[in-house]
Amino acid sequence: MKMKIKRTLEYVWIFLVILTIFAYLLGYLKLISTSLVGVLLLTTFIKGALVSDYFMGLKGVAGKYRFIPVIWLGVVIILIAIAYYLPVPATH
Repeated sequence: MKMKIKRTLEYVWIFLVILTIFAYLLGYLKLISTSLVGVLLLTTFIKGALVSDYFMGLKGVAGKYRFIPVIWLGVVIILIAIAYYLPVPATH
């Protein structure tokens, strides 16, 4: 059983590394567009949910304790998206 848990954590960690490299490469290659910002915010949410579930040990706890960090992360991601996508008035 412990081997299966360790294997799952390794797969989750590899997936987190792949998503992080993807985000880094988008920024490094300057491939950021408004649609890709949405993709990056979604991948950030997925990464945060995976970290809270697997590396904070919240995967097997009761729903309300498991969803508090995920809801908080969702609110933060939504606020960042609103701030990014709102038009900024020109100041002259």
